[in-house]
Amino acid sequence: MRKIKYKKGRKVQPTILEYTGSHKSIKTEMQLFVYDTNDLTEYAEFRTAQIHKCFDNSKVNWLNIHGLNDIEIIKSIGEHLNVDNFMLGDILNTSKRTKLDEYHDVLFFNIKSLMPIDNSDNINVEQISFLLKNGILVSFQEKRSDFFTHIRERIRTHSGIVRDKKADYLLYLLLDAIMENFYITIENEEDRVEELINLSKTSTNPKILEQIEKHRDNYNFLKRSIIPLRDSLYSIKSMKDDNVFNAIEQDNYSFFERLHQKCLELLEQIEYDMTTLDSASNFYFSTQNQKMNEVMKTLTVVSVFFMPLTFIVGVYGMNFDNMPELHWKYGYFIILGCMLLLLLGMIYYFKRRNWY
Repeated sequence: MRKIKYKKGRKVQPTILEYTGSHKSIKTEMQLFVYDTNDLTEYAEFRTAQIHKCFDNSKVNWLNIHGLNDIEIIKSIGEHLNVDNFMLGDILNTSKRTKLDEYHDVLFFNIKSLMPIDNSDNINVEQISFLLKNGILVSFQEKRSDFFTHIRERIRTHSGIVRDKKADYLLYLLLDAIMENFYITIENEEDRVEELINLSKTSTNPKILEQIEKHRDNYNFLKRSIIPLRDSLYSIKSMKDDNVFNAIEQDNYSFFERLHQKCLELLEQIEYDMTTLDSASNFYFSTQNQKMNEVMKTLTVVSVFFMPLTFIVGVYGMNFDNMPELHWKYGYFIILGCMLLLLLGMIYYFKRRNWY
């Protein structure tokens, strides 16, 4: 079994809160939804000073944070939820792999969101973290994105059952939206690999092989991102019979089981696509060998054409005095004519036998 290696990230002390991601210029913004079946309140520009005033423990509270540069805001949220610096450090340290931590009343979940980059073979990576406690769900995004736009609209328009469920169901919807990005990324990779397969059938450009290896790296990166997610979701499944942890309602565990099944499907699809990628490599080397065989065939045929001509020239190039043909008046033209007829005869023979 191939060992999966994770990129070594920058080490940060657990007690020191520091954002390690690449989006350091993005301003931290917050948005709060407080809702139940009958009521919805939305705070488009939420401030930490409003936490005690706006949060309603009798309803679902979803606080979405864009940008992780303002450490004081992150600390304020952690203090309100009574979360230690170890969890907050995992939120700010984007080099961490996907993980799940649970306490008596807190569930911490972070996940890598992957999206293809337009007009590029690279994949955009963003870490998204979640804190779930007592009907409060806080999501931490490195930058503003539209991953959850459709979920916000469902809350606003009371579509589906999201307004009838608790915060754990909202967490399921958010995780499901992120996992849809995996499907989009894989589909994008499949389209590009299909183009490479068609191109590798007709071209031996070395850049094709470079692109094949690039997509192989992308698939391996996808696997490294999905495998810990699969394990974390399996851990959530195993909490169902745990009487200690109660952040997720019993009826909602089945939704997380669906996510776990999706992870298995994604991994299976990646394995299939990597087999298809091997086909692209085989097509490339097969085309390269075919081109080389054509070149060698051409060189061989040309050398065969000139072998009898070289023999004739060699014979009449010998330094003997008694060679009658050398004294013929038209001997030179006769030999050239014979050589031309011999060459034309060989070409005809080769064509008739489909050797050239």
